[in-house]
Amino acid sequence: MTISRRRFLHLAAGATALPAMPTRIWAQTYPTRPVRWIVGYPPGGATDVTARLVGRWLSERLGQPFVIENRAGASGNIGTEAVVNAAPDGYTLLLVNAGNTINDKLYEKLNFVFLRDVTAVASIVRVPLVMLVNPSVPAKTVPDFIAYAKRNPGKVNMASPDNGTPQHVSGELFKMMAHISMTHVPYRGSAPALADLIGGQVQVAFDTTTASLEYIRAGRLKGLAVTSATRSEALPDVPTVSDFLPGYEATGWYGAGAPKGTPAQIVDVLNNEINAALADPNVKARLGELGATAVASSPAEFARFMAEETEKWAKVVNFAGIKAD
Repeated sequence: MTISRRRFLHLAAGATALPAMPTRIWAQTYPTRPVRWIVGYPPGGATDVTARLVGRWLSERLGQPFVIENRAGASGNIGTEAVVNAAPDGYTLLLVNAGNTINDKLYEKLNFVFLRDVTAVASIVRVPLVMLVNPSVPAKTVPDFIAYAKRNPGKVNMASPDNGTPQHVSGELFKMMAHISMTHVPYRGSAPALADLIGGQVQVAFDTTTASLEYIRAGRLKGLAVTSATRSEALPDVPTVSDFLPGYEATGWYGAGAPKGTPAQIVDVLNNEINAALADPNVKARLGELGATAVASSPAEFARFMAEETEKWAKVVNFAGIKAD
C-alpha cells in the first residue's frame, strides 16, 4: 500500500506525540494525593513558616494537602538527601535555601550534588541580613567600621549562629571584599550570638532582620547596613553594604525544589501556583512580617540563580578555609 507524503508526515507526527500524552494527562490531574514538602530544619523557624504559608495556599488551590515534614540535621543535608532519593513524581518537594548552595562546597562527602540532583521549581523570597555592631564600636558607617578593623587587626570578633551558615559566609564575603581581618566566633543559634554582641563580648555580626530588628529599634545594637542589593522595607533609613563595597550582595533566600527528573509539566503547575501565591496581598504581607521580600521566577530563572549562588559561595568558602563541623 502506498501512503502519500502528507499522510506519512501526519502519522509520523502523531506517533512522536504519543509518548508525551500520559505525562500531559498526569500533569492535568496533578495532584491526586497528598504532597510532602520537606524542610531540613526544625519547626518554628523562618524556613518552616515560609513552607507552611505557601503550602497552605497550594493545598487550597490544588485540592490536596501539602504536608510539611521537618527533617532537621546536618545543616539541612538530611532533608535534602531524603528528597534526592524520592521518586521524581511531584509528590515530594524540598524547601531549598541559601544553605544548600553553601553546603555544596562546605561538605566534601555528600551523597548528592545539589545542582545536579535537585530540580529548581520556584523562587519564593529573599531575606536581607543586617550588619550589626555593638554600640561601643566607634563606627557609624561601613567605611568607619572598615577603618576601625584595619586599626585593630586581630581584635575584632565576628559572631554567627554557626559555622558555614549564611550569616557566617556573609561576614566572610565582607572580609574578603573589604580586605580586613576579623575572628569568627560561632554560636549555636542567633539568640546567643546576638546576646554576646549586645554584651560586648563580640563586636560585629551579620544576621536576619527578623532576629535583629527589635534590638536595633531599642538602640541595643547599631545597624550599619543591609546586605541586599536594595534597601530593606523594614529598615528604610539603613544603607546597603554595596553602597560602600560595590558588588557586595548576600541574602538569605527560600524556594521550592523537586527530585531530578520530575516532569516539566508538574514543575510548571507548581511554579504557576507559587507565583500566584506570591502575588496575593495577604501572602506578601505575611512574608513581609518575616522580613522577607517575595520574588517570583520561572524554573529556569531560579535554576540560574541557584547556580550563581553556588559558584559565589564556593569562592568564599575557599577564601576563608571554612570546614564543616
